[in-house]
Amino acid sequence: MEPLLGLMDLLVNLYMVVLLARVLLPVFGISPFHPLMQAIYRFTEPVLAPIRAILPRAGMFDLSPLAAMIVLTVLQSILAALLRG
Repeated sequence: MEPLLGLMDLLVNLYMVVLLARVLLPVFGISPFHPLMQAIYRFTEPVLAPIRAILPRAGMFDLSPLAAMIVLTVLQSILAALLRG
């Protein structure tokens, strides 16, 4: 089960890096129309859209990436505990 846990951790951590990139790259002036940003949006939007539909807006801030990171961390912990037995 350890290789499966390692793979799961790697995938969740990579997804969190992509979520973080989605938040930070526009701060550094990367256009939403840049091909990299378009790829990031396509990869993250299926997870963020349902969260955004539930979570109320906080002014001009989109808190869905933060909520997604929290949910992913909790799910990662639960799955790890289940796989360890």
